[in-house]
Amino acid sequence: MSDTKDTIDYSETLYLPKTDFPMRAGLPQKEPETVARWQEMGLYKKLRDDAKGREKFVLHDGPPYANGNIHIGHALNKILKDVITRSFQMRGFDSNYVPGWDCHGLPIEWKIEEAYRAKGQNKDEVPINEFRRQCREFAQGWIDVQTKEFQRLGIEGDFEHPYTTMAFHAEARIAGELLKIAKSGQLYRGSKPVMWSVVERTALAEAEVEYHEVQSDTIWVKFPVLGHFGQDETFGDREALRRAVHAQNAEGREGPLGDLHSAYVVIWTTTPWTIPGNRAIAYSTRVEYGLYEVTAAENEFGPQVGERLIFADTLAEASFSKAKLEYRRLQDVPAEKLKSLICGHPLRGFGGGYDFVVPLLDGDHVTDDAGTGFVHTAPGHGREDFDAWMEKARELEARGISAKIPFTVGDDGYYTDDAPGFGPSAEGGAARVMDDDGKKGDANDRVIKALIAANMLFARGRIKHDYPHSWRSKKPVIFRNTPQWFVYMDKDLADGSTLRSRALSAIDDTRFVPAGGKNRLRGMIENRPDWVLSRQRAWGVPICVFADKAGNVLVDEAVNARILEAFEAEGADAWFAEGARERFLGSRANEDWDMVTDILDVWFDSGSTHTFTLEDRPDLKWPADVYLEGSDQHRGWFHSSLLEGCATRGRAPYNAVITHGFTMDEQGRKMSKSLGNVVSPQQVMEKSGADILRLWVMTTDYWDDQRLGDTIIKTNVDSYRKLRNTLRWMLGTLAHDEGEEIDAAEMPELERLMLNRLAELDELVRSSYDAFDFKRIARTLTDFANIELSAFYFDVRKDALYCDAPSSLRRRSALVVIRKLFDCLVTWLAPMLPFTTDEAWLSRNPQAVSVHLEQFPEVPSAWKDDALAAKWEKIREVRKVVTGALEVERREKRIGSSLEAAPVVYVSDDALLGALDDRDFEDICITSAIRVEKGEGPADAFRLPEVANVAVVPALASGKKCARSWKITDDVGSDPEYPEVSARDAAALRELAALKG
Repeated sequence: MSDTKDTIDYSETLYLPKTDFPMRAGLPQKEPETVARWQEMGLYKKLRDDAKGREKFVLHDGPPYANGNIHIGHALNKILKDVITRSFQMRGFDSNYVPGWDCHGLPIEWKIEEAYRAKGQNKDEVPINEFRRQCREFAQGWIDVQTKEFQRLGIEGDFEHPYTTMAFHAEARIAGELLKIAKSGQLYRGSKPVMWSVVERTALAEAEVEYHEVQSDTIWVKFPVLGHFGQDETFGDREALRRAVHAQNAEGREGPLGDLHSAYVVIWTTTPWTIPGNRAIAYSTRVEYGLYEVTAAENEFGPQVGERLIFADTLAEASFSKAKLEYRRLQDVPAEKLKSLICGHPLRGFGGGYDFVVPLLDGDHVTDDAGTGFVHTAPGHGREDFDAWMEKARELEARGISAKIPFTVGDDGYYTDDAPGFGPSAEGGAARVMDDDGKKGDANDRVIKALIAANMLFARGRIKHDYPHSWRSKKPVIFRNTPQWFVYMDKDLADGSTLRSRALSAIDDTRFVPAGGKNRLRGMIENRPDWVLSRQRAWGVPICVFADKAGNVLVDEAVNARILEAFEAEGADAWFAEGARERFLGSRANEDWDMVTDILDVWFDSGSTHTFTLEDRPDLKWPADVYLEGSDQHRGWFHSSLLEGCATRGRAPYNAVITHGFTMDEQGRKMSKSLGNVVSPQQVMEKSGADILRLWVMTTDYWDDQRLGDTIIKTNVDSYRKLRNTLRWMLGTLAHDEGEEIDAAEMPELERLMLNRLAELDELVRSSYDAFDFKRIARTLTDFANIELSAFYFDVRKDALYCDAPSSLRRRSALVVIRKLFDCLVTWLAPMLPFTTDEAWLSRNPQAVSVHLEQFPEVPSAWKDDALAAKWEKIREVRKVVTGALEVERREKRIGSSLEAAPVVYVSDDALLGALDDRDFEDICITSAIRVEKGEGPADAFRLPEVANVAVVPALASGKKCARSWKITDDVGSDPEYPEVSARDAAALRELAALKG
């Protein structure tokens, strides 16, 4: 044939990639179609049927609140959970994901109340079960919305049968858990300081508050030293004051008080409004104290020259400076002397009250870091104050001092008559600590004015500090003593254990990812007070017990059975229905039992979810393998689930706890509407697609706080595009795959190297999924696809794949390897990028149902070849120098393509030289020819500093350019039948022609 150029279209003779898999993903349009297809085919049911009989792996879903659209934190959380459940499903487990929602409590109730307020309506005028019905409908509406939003993210789970805490069965089980705790004697009614939201009129747990910086009034207050306790002396309140004052006036400085006669103990506080609740002063034996005398004063009020005051030595200078006083130190005040002192209240006589002794108590919580070294102790307004007071209560009572704790502030933030001079009986009415909008009331000002009038204010100021706020209303809370229902942390549970010891033991038995979560949760359990269960609200599961006036709980199996039966049939609304007391008490209705109307803390609800999901659903198991939530849940769901499980079952309901951080903007700032830096998952999906959001989650350090913004999204879009193009090229190349299998031992070294990499990656992928280290997987696989495949293996083998004859072992082996590469990559990535991988899988296997019904391929361990990998590490080192030299030639326009080159490579290292025994080294370097010489090479040869003993001299290839493969060789035209192509290509053309017949 002499005119082949006119008769042969060489592109038609090449095995070029062919695929319908588009380069442009179109994820925002295509993903919703995929979600619809999964739902129509019943993918969730197919997954369950496919996994039937396998070992279960259960990730128990921490319930989000059903009160709004999902945000980026929800998206991060659900994507992580989805990746875990999918990865275990594709590794031989029955990994079922059951989504859940927390439906009770303030998040929903607050929304309904807001709607009432907007209409000028009063919630308390609505029948309670009507109000609860509206809360239920509100929650269900948002469950429906969030379900669609989670599914749009690609989350696969039993969305047709989720769990909700407001389901009747759930409410019955939550109530049942409470009754178990009551029956075991762990539930009690007590009076303790709790965080109280005046705005929401309810007690709050630590998990329900967040801290914000505020500016507060701060005051230094003088407590006059009245006397001291004798060895066996006892006092009644008024008698104590009378005798102490008499002793003070009579003894002078020569008496038992010595120089402390007429002295003052000075305290410092950021809550002036708690002064009416003061009952003691705390000091520390670890702090050194001194007696100081004022020598000069330049203040409008406060100490005058000659006054004696007791301070911690390290804090005296700062305190006197604040009061604009000059001073001198008189003497040490040993702790033993402080222990016996008694003081008067700074407001004694004001409002007809405060005529009682204020003792000094040794307290472990006292430091000399700030203030005065003395801590104002109001046991009705702080946990440490309460603990210090109660620890000494018996001793104080024995000395005739009442240990009764006053209720100085009501649930509305107003003082009660337990605060004489400030309560309802006071002139001008009751002062208020905080109003219904969370704003500061007049209590601080009125207390400060009273202290000034009594000449008991040492100094005043303002301070910025972090202060607890309700995370729902975003308003400050106060600490106030209220009757509440508690669970004991330290009561003996009849087996030598306590709830605290059980919880600490369970923490030791739990795997934490990251490991630091263990110490964080342990620290919280070690130091937490008794668990406050009661909330003064309407929407939730009630504390469904009956109690007598002393707080003793009725334990009656028949009564409990009636309660639980009613809850199962009617939900917790049954507790609030007309005639409920008589219905549940039955024959005991005439006895003196009060029906408790408080609502359970919603953390008890969510802490009980393991009972009506893990225990009650046959498709799950107890305990869960994994709980996964944000790091704030160490004080939330992880915490309450641990306590509930240990209180009722003696162990945690989980084997492992995984925590993720929070999402910040690209500058590391917290996202907020006011800053305009909020990134919503809906926006990302609408613009770029859910798989882009998922890729971001997979490539970030989710254990810590992450960052997200337009630049980061764009980076992930670029990374995704490269990965997609790699999959697309494989699909196109595999269009020519006939499914042949070739033994690895028969393949060329380069193919065996790729199989070795698959064996290495298989170990990494599986172990990293076990370790929940998704970043390692995602980054390793994307680098593998972009660097080792696209930029190396595929680039090297394109010539063989496109141009070799049909019978070529090199070409056929490459097809087998690419098939295995595709199968591994797509299935390994399927949990992370469910939409893209399903699309790619079905493009390759149109008869398949979904990639998500596949298992990770079994990768033979025999493919592992460390010696071959070490050899090819050397080959690629040499190749790096060659490609570097050719890049210079291209840049200088001495060549256009690497196929125009035929470089000479000088290697002076015997180990490197020995690795270059492959006769296809020019193919590996993608040149038309190459020559390897032993030696240092000329001085002007190209070298790379990081690769020693290799030098490259570029040269142009000799011969003619093959019209089919574009290689430049001396044998182009050697076959007269195909004069425009090389001998290799001529043989291939002849073989192709023979196949066509």
